[in-house]
Amino acid sequence: MSARDNGLGGQADILFRSAAECCRQHKRYAGLVERGAPVSEQKAAFKAACLSDDILSRAVAGYGAGKGHGDAHADDAWWHKGNMLWHASREYIRHHATCDSVARGRGEHSPDDLGEMAMEFDLGASALLALRMAVDGYRAVRPGIE
Repeated sequence: MSARDNGLGGQADILFRSAAECCRQHKRYAGLVERGAPVSEQKAAFKAACLSDDILSRAVAGYGAGKGHGDAHADDAWWHKGNMLWHASREYIRHHATCDSVARGRGEHSPDDLGEMAMEFDLGASALLALRMAVDGYRAVRPGIE
């Protein structure tokens, strides 16, 4: 175990692995839906994606708790990519929560509600794409971290 494992660098690696798994699970679920897989398989994949969202949320909190101690790493490429990943993860979680509340928060949906839902889901999809890009950026400076 290196000193990196215990500090902010270790938290950045945890955040990366959590974000990468979150992206993988959401891609898997979307693929099953697109292919028209059996509903039971779709539901299981959805649960796995939700679990990966929860794990990502905890990783975001862990990295955020140590982020104030990162000044010593300001010259390290992983630190900059880790911060970008942290921001992208936070935005993804925020948009995902908004999508959930918009979809569940109302009984019947008016045309205006449906427009708002469509916009929120588009923003959520953009946030997931930004998360994937941040994952790729971190992976580029920490090859073999997975």
